[in-house]
Amino acid sequence: MAQPVTARFGKFRVLLDLAGTGTYTAPCGFTSKSLTLTKSLSEVSLPDCDDPDAPITLGRDVESISASVSGEGVLAASAVETWLDAYESTNSVAVKIEIEFSTGTVTWTGSMHVETLEIGAEQGGRVTLNVSMQSDGALVRTDTF
Repeated sequence: MAQPVTARFGKFRVLLDLAGTGTYTAPCGFTSKSLTLTKSLSEVSLPDCDDPDAPITLGRDVESISASVSGEGVLAASAVETWLDAYESTNSVAVKIEIEFSTGTVTWTGSMHVETLEIGAEQGGRVTLNVSMQSDGALVRTDTF
């Protein structure tokens, strides 16, 4: 049996470009992160024209697409200003999400708003960060396989 080609945690990167210069950096501190791609669908009932008593089937059409990124971990001093600036901006920020495999890389680029920035701490622990970002327009995917 052949083993699947997979990617390690460090090869899944969430990068920001707050200055809009085309230089993306990954704020330090995430211990978990995820990219969620969603579609909003509309449904339409499709009757059987040859047999009106047959069960109706459902057809689905895409109304919209969206993407979100969430991450959590420790609040690294080097990332504080980046996250606060991204949250305080009324404009979306340039984002690049990469997953690098040994066989190639999948990259999504676009703009996102920092929707939620939660900073917390517990007695005896470190200051933590939870981030939620929502797409502002389309994320464009490119592959280098």
